Amino acid sequence: MTAGEIAGLIAAAALLLLVGLLAYPILKLGKVLDETRLLVRGVSDESVPLLGEVTTTVTTTNAQLARVDTITARAQTVSDNVAGLTSLFAATLGGPLVKVAAFSYGVRRALVAHNRRDVERRVRSEMKAGRRRKGADA
Repeated sequence: MTAGEIAGLIAAAALLLLVGLLAYPILKLGKVLDETRLLVRGVSDESVPLLGEVTTTVTTTNAQLARVDTITARAQTVSDNVAGLTSLFAATLGGPLVKVAAFSYGVRRALVAHNRRDVERRVRSEMKAGRRRKGADA
Protein backbone atom coordinates (compact mmCIF):
# COMPACT_ATOMS: atom_id res chain seq x y z
CA MET A 1 0.00 0.00 0.00
CA THR A 2 1.31 3.18 -1.08
CA ALA A 3 0.87 6.54 0.45
CA GLY A 4 -1.68 7.48 -2.24
CA GLU A 5 -3.78 4.46 -1.43
CA ILE A 6 -3.67 5.20 2.29
CA ALA A 7 -4.66 8.79 1.59
CA GLY A 8 -7.53 7.50 -0.60
CA LEU A 9 -8.67 5.20 2.21
CA ILE A 10 -8.55 8.03 4.73
CA ALA A 11 -10.47 10.28 2.33
CA ALA A 12 -13.05 7.55 1.76
CA ALA A 13 -13.42 6.97 5.52
CA ALA A 14 -13.77 10.69 6.10
CA LEU A 15 -16.38 10.91 3.38
CA LEU A 16 -18.23 7.94 4.89
CA LEU A 17 -18.12 9.60 8.30
CA LEU A 18 -19.35 12.89 6.81
CA VAL A 19 -22.24 11.15 5.02
CA GLY A 20 -23.12 9.32 8.25
CA LEU A 21 -23.10 12.60 10.24
CA LEU A 22 -25.28 14.33 7.62
CA ALA A 23 -27.70 11.38 7.37
CA TYR A 24 -28.69 11.59 11.05
CA PRO A 25 -30.19 15.14 10.86
CA ILE A 26 -31.85 14.28 7.57
CA LEU A 27 -33.52 11.24 9.18
CA LYS A 28 -34.64 13.39 12.13
CA LEU A 29 -36.02 15.99 9.72
CA GLY A 30 -37.93 13.23 7.90
CA LYS A 31 -39.57 12.19 11.21
CA VAL A 32 -40.51 15.84 11.92
CA LEU A 33 -42.05 16.11 8.47
CA ASP A 34 -44.03 12.89 9.05
CA GLU A 35 -45.38 14.26 12.34
CA THR A 36 -46.26 17.53 10.62
CA ARG A 37 -48.11 15.64 7.89
CA LEU A 38 -50.10 13.72 10.54
CA LEU A 39 -50.90 16.95 12.38
CA VAL A 40 -52.14 18.65 9.19
CA ARG A 41 -54.25 15.60 8.33
CA GLY A 42 -55.78 15.64 11.84
CA VAL A 43 -56.54 19.35 11.61
CA SER A 44 -58.18 18.95 8.22
CA ASP A 45 -60.17 15.91 9.43
CA GLU A 46 -61.46 17.94 12.39
CA SER A 47 -62.02 21.23 10.60
CA VAL A 48 -64.15 19.91 7.72
CA PRO A 49 -66.98 18.69 10.02
CA LEU A 50 -66.59 21.82 12.12
CA LEU A 51 -67.05 24.01 9.04
CA GLY A 52 -70.17 21.99 8.19
CA GLU A 53 -71.56 22.65 11.66
CA VAL A 54 -70.75 26.35 11.37
CA THR A 55 -72.55 26.47 8.03
CA THR A 56 -75.60 24.79 9.56
CA THR A 57 -75.56 27.20 12.51
CA VAL A 58 -75.30 30.25 10.25
CA THR A 59 -78.15 28.96 8.06
CA THR A 60 -80.37 28.37 11.10
CA THR A 61 -79.50 31.79 12.52
CA ASN A 62 -80.36 33.47 9.23
CA ALA A 63 -83.73 31.69 9.18
CA GLN A 64 -84.46 32.88 12.72
CA LEU A 65 -83.43 36.43 11.80
CA ALA A 66 -85.82 36.31 8.85
CA ARG A 67 -88.61 35.30 11.25
CA VAL A 68 -87.70 38.15 13.60
CA ASP A 69 -87.80 40.55 10.64
CA THR A 70 -91.28 39.27 9.75
CA ILE A 71 -92.49 39.69 13.33
CA THR A 72 -91.02 43.19 13.50
CA ALA A 73 -92.70 44.15 10.22
CA ARG A 74 -96.05 42.85 11.46
CA ALA A 75 -95.66 44.71 14.75
CA GLN A 76 -94.92 47.88 12.78
CA THR A 77 -98.07 47.32 10.71
CA VAL A 78 -100.15 46.88 13.86
CA SER A 79 -98.61 50.01 15.35
CA ASP A 80 -99.41 51.98 12.19
CA ASN A 81 -103.00 50.69 12.23
CA VAL A 82 -103.46 51.67 15.87
CA ALA A 83 -102.06 55.12 15.13
CA GLY A 84 -104.48 55.48 12.22
CA LEU A 85 -107.45 54.39 14.33
CA THR A 86 -106.46 56.83 17.05
CA SER A 87 -106.25 59.66 14.54
CA LEU A 88 -109.61 58.66 13.07
CA PHE A 89 -111.21 58.52 16.51
CA ALA A 90 -109.78 61.89 17.46
CA ALA A 91 -110.97 63.42 14.19
CA THR A 92 -114.50 62.01 14.25
CA LEU A 93 -115.36 61.90 17.93
CA GLY A 94 -112.82 64.28 19.42
CA GLY A 95 -114.59 67.49 18.38
CA PRO A 96 -118.10 66.42 19.44
CA LEU A 97 -116.82 64.99 22.71
CA VAL A 98 -115.11 68.26 23.52
CA LYS A 99 -118.34 70.11 22.75
CA VAL A 100 -120.38 67.76 24.94
CA ALA A 101 -117.87 68.12 27.77
CA ALA A 102 -117.93 71.91 27.47
CA PHE A 103 -121.74 71.94 27.40
CA SER A 104 -122.02 69.69 30.47
CA TYR A 105 -119.49 71.88 32.28
CA GLY A 106 -121.52 74.97 31.44
CA VAL A 107 -124.76 73.31 32.64
CA ARG A 108 -123.12 72.30 35.93
CA ARG A 109 -121.78 75.81 36.45
CA ALA A 110 -125.22 77.27 35.75
CA LEU A 111 -126.91 74.88 38.21
CA VAL A 112 -124.33 75.59 40.89
CA ALA A 113 -124.73 79.36 40.36
CA HIS A 114 -128.54 79.02 40.47
CA ASN A 115 -128.41 77.00 43.68
CA ARG A 116 -125.96 79.47 45.20
CA ARG A 117 -128.30 82.40 44.38
CA ASP A 118 -131.22 80.56 45.98
CA VAL A 119 -129.19 79.89 49.12
CA GLU A 120 -127.96 83.49 49.24
CA ARG A 121 -131.58 84.81 48.92
CA ARG A 122 -132.75 82.58 51.76
CA VAL A 123 -129.87 83.62 53.97
CA ARG A 124 -130.52 87.33 53.26
CA SER A 125 -134.22 87.00 53.95
CA GLU A 126 -133.52 85.15 57.21
CA MET A 127 -131.01 87.83 58.23
CA LYS A 128 -133.54 90.61 57.47
CA ALA A 129 -136.23 88.76 59.41
CA GLY A 130 -133.83 88.38 62.31
CA ARG A 131 -133.00 92.11 62.27
CA ARG A 132 -136.69 93.03 62.15
CA ARG A 133 -137.39 90.87 65.15
CA LYS A 134 -134.54 92.46 67.05
CA GLY A 135 -135.77 95.91 66.02
CA ALA A 136 -139.33 95.08 67.08
CA ASP A 137 -138.14 93.72 70.47
CA ALA A 138 -136.16 96.80 71.27
